[in-house]
Amino acid sequence: MSSEFSFEILTPEHQFFSGMVDALTFNAKDGEWTILRDHAPMVATIMPGQLKFRVNGEWKSAVNSEGYMEVSHSGVVLFCQTCEWPEEVDVNRARRQEEIATEHLRQAKSISEFKINQIMLARAMARLRNSRLR
Repeated sequence: MSSEFSFEILTPEHQFFSGMVDALTFNAKDGEWTILRDHAPMVATIMPGQLKFRVNGEWKSAVNSEGYMEVSHSGVVLFCQTCEWPEEVDVNRARRQEEIATEHLRQAKSISEFKINQIMLARAMARLRNSRLR
């Protein structure tokens, strides 16, 4: 019996990944989670960070932004604003975004402004932390 399950990553622009995997690890608000075949159905909020998934015995990783994931008996679908392979991260752009988000956090005038900039900063930091060109 196979230990694989269907996994798909969708962004607003395109389907980032679709295939069979046998493990998936992601960052949620309450820590790092791993999904294996026959996991109970659930919906989870995804935090910016690194996704790790095993395809044919080989671990792959991708840098993701905020989003959510649905685990069902037919597989896992992850919806996020952006997703990219570590080697695709533009480190200079991510550093600029980190600086801008940090400055905007200091100047936030409302709770919603603060939260938006917090997400921007988390995304930039995840991209820098998980880029291959650090």
